[in-house]
This record gives sequence, C-alpha cells and structure tokens, in this order.
Amino acid sequence: MPKVLIVDDDPTTTKLLQTLLELDGFEVEVAARGHLAIDKAQETNPDVFLIDYYLQDMKGVELVTHLRATAQFGEAPIIMASGLDHEDEAMAAGANAFLIKPFEPNLLADIFYDLLG
Repeated sequence: MPKVLIVDDDPTTTKLLQTLLELDGFEVEVAARGHLAIDKAQETNPDVFLIDYYLQDMKGVELVTHLRATAQFGEAPIIMASGLDHEDEAMAAGANAFLIKPFEPNLLADIFYDLLG
C-alpha cells in the first residue's frame, strides 16, 4: 500500500484527505508544519507527498526545495496545493503537480497513482 505524507496545517482538510485517501488504498501520515514534515518523512519514508503552499513555519515551496536536495526524497513524487495559483513557483521548486483548492478528492488519488506508476 503506497504511503503518502500530507503536510497541511488545517486539521479539517487533513482529516478529510486522510479518510478519503485511506479509502483509496493509501497509508497516510500527517504533519502540520514543514519542520515536522521533514522529521516525519525521515521516520516513515513516504512514497508521495501532498504539501500545502502556506504552512505556519515556512512556505511549502521551501519544504519542496529541501526534500529535492536530499538523496532520500530527491525523486519522490510531490504535489503542492493552494487556494491561490502558485503553480509556476511550485513547479520551479520541484513539485510534480499543483492543485488549486478546493479540488476533487478523487482527482488526488488518480494523480498519486499516475505519479507512482
């Protein structure tokens, strides 16, 4: 079962996404802040990431840049999401895809499976 790490500081959003992704066959880990996500990623070794653009302690693009600079996650599929269009910045930082919130939850699982091959 593929493992996803959701990095978002909105507990309502993360709970909803966690429930839906688990129903789609994913194991889900959650981190509310970027620095917590770095630690959680090293502990759990996720197969794919969903990162919100706005986090309390850093921008999501900073987290993407950090992950891309590591050997462990340099090639990991990363999807960024935001209520505003930051696609160019997200893709320049190394994200594989960008979604504008709100998005259809089933679209997320389809993108994850596409990226995972």
